[in-house]
Amino acid sequence: MKIFVTQKLAGDFVDRLAEKYEVVVWPGREISRKDLLRKVRGVDAILSLLTERIDAEVMEKAGENLKIISNCAVGFDNVEVSEATRRGIVVTNTPAALSESVAEHAIALMLTVMRRIVEGDKYVRSGKFKGWEPDLMVGMTVRRKVLGVVGMGRIGEWTARLGYGLGMKVIYYSRSRSVDVEKECKGEYKEKLDELLKEADVISLNVPLNKETEGMIGKRELMMMKKTAVLINTARGAVVKENELIEMLKEGRIAGAGLDVFEDESRVNTGLFKLDNVVLTPHIASATNEARELMAEMAVNNILRTLAGEEPEGLVNEEVWCRARVHKC
Repeated sequence: MKIFVTQKLAGDFVDRLAEKYEVVVWPGREISRKDLLRKVRGVDAILSLLTERIDAEVMEKAGENLKIISNCAVGFDNVEVSEATRRGIVVTNTPAALSESVAEHAIALMLTVMRRIVEGDKYVRSGKFKGWEPDLMVGMTVRRKVLGVVGMGRIGEWTARLGYGLGMKVIYYSRSRSVDVEKECKGEYKEKLDELLKEADVISLNVPLNKETEGMIGKRELMMMKKTAVLINTARGAVVKENELIEMLKEGRIAGAGLDVFEDESRVNTGLFKLDNVVLTPHIASATNEARELMAEMAVNNILRTLAGEEPEGLVNEEVWCRARVHKC
């Protein structure tokens, strides 16, 4: 069997694939569309990252041997899951591997915005700082603030735990309730997003990108927030209507934002660069050695298990697995 890996991964986990199968790893940082279509021909498995669009054209080029698309990411909006399901191809992701790292980054962005750390750093480096002043760079304390978590999956749960540990009240809006968060963090479930937006001091977005969540935060939603509220996005850029967010930040309609993701990551909206009340990071929420190695290990294990006829972790399209098995799902 043949496996194509679209980029080099952390650690040496790909070597485990090579012990059993023929493995080709693309040597560069990012593969071109032309090379991707050429390299997937006849493969049994594709190990992809979120930078590669794995759609019907790629699956067609791969041919009938393709059994699994193992996406080394928690998100899978780069994979045309409906087409994979139609073709009977298993799609997996790596949800548990990066939950803590992404949650930590969300909290780091929150603290950075609320305590004006980037502004302070620039101020000192500019040579303007001459000594302590009573009203210099006054920010907001975190304790007793209300943390509103939108999307209570694994990342959302860890974000809630960390916020609760800092003395925050936790409220959340999600498709399903989290017994763990309600028990551990005294989390309060909100049936409507609008309720959360009006009450929260910090809103952390932790939802996948799909038809329901695309553009879910725009001017209407931002206008509902407190003027002292902070928006944190470590999910996907397209969840927020970026131009409308910029407008609201310029007008001081909300206090600030911390963004790790953007609508167009190949060309970040320059309007964000002019704002002192927004902190920007280059999609690095999962960028810890520990998380990247766990992601690589899980992505590799998903291929090994699937090709061995064992159910993989992070199964995105469970119906494909159910169709292929006699056991009940």
